[in-house]
Amino acid sequence: MSRYKVSHKTGFRYSRPVMASYNEVRMLPVRDETQVVFSSKLEITPRPASHEYVDYFGSRVVMFELLEEHSELQIESTTVVELRQPPVSDRSLGWAQLAVEVERSLALRDAIDQGKRTQIPTDLQRQAKKIAGAASGPAEAAVAICQLIHGNMKYQFGVTGVQSNAAEAWAKKIGVCQDFSHLAIGALRSVGIPARYVSGYLHPQLEPRVGQPVIGESHAWVEWFAGSWTANDPTNNLGFPNRHIVVARGRDYDDVPPLRGVYAGAGESELFVQVEITREA
Repeated sequence: MSRYKVSHKTGFRYSRPVMASYNEVRMLPVRDETQVVFSSKLEITPRPASHEYVDYFGSRVVMFELLEEHSELQIESTTVVELRQPPVSDRSLGWAQLAVEVERSLALRDAIDQGKRTQIPTDLQRQAKKIAGAASGPAEAAVAICQLIHGNMKYQFGVTGVQSNAAEAWAKKIGVCQDFSHLAIGALRSVGIPARYVSGYLHPQLEPRVGQPVIGESHAWVEWFAGSWTANDPTNNLGFPNRHIVVARGRDYDDVPPLRGVYAGAGESELFVQVEITREA
């Protein structure tokens, strides 16, 4: 059991003042059996009219609009979250049973259909199907597929962009956590295993020191289903993530961006991001 404080500052600077902006934010952690949210605060400058709701995937979303001239939009979330040991997951479903469960559940069908982000090349499909054919069941196949992605991809920032998809990253064999996750999701779905995209924060140290702030960043990993949802971080080859704070879940990145919006004005916008994570207990 560990407790973390996360400070996440982001927003846009505009080259010329804009007249109005309309935005949605996913920067507040989810509340579930593995996360106890002691506090969560979102401050937006300039102060807008806002509304919070929980989306279809269970993520907390704040929508707001600014109807006054502004040259900079700043959002800061400050949260304190305690991570608890997840319950023992059910990973007992066989291939036939899993197919039946997918047919019965709308949520699982949403997690099995490929999107533009998760379409994978033929060679990766072949490798995933070979793994599935040799595995004792979906759970064993899911772990091996995530290890396949980790073993064949190199983490490197700046080569791919926020709009990149799985196929582009696989062609280069280089990417960031978003690319690793899209590839794993695409490969899992290609063999009939439901998978979803998870975004949040990861403390970068294996043994975080209590009270020591460190520079962090938003992170992405996956969850797959073979009886219950099981987390896996293919970027770091972690089968049971324990330093991961969940903020949002979805089919792919398009369902979970921390900040998304439009503005009325002639200038260009520049995104800025700063994340600080401190283990408190």
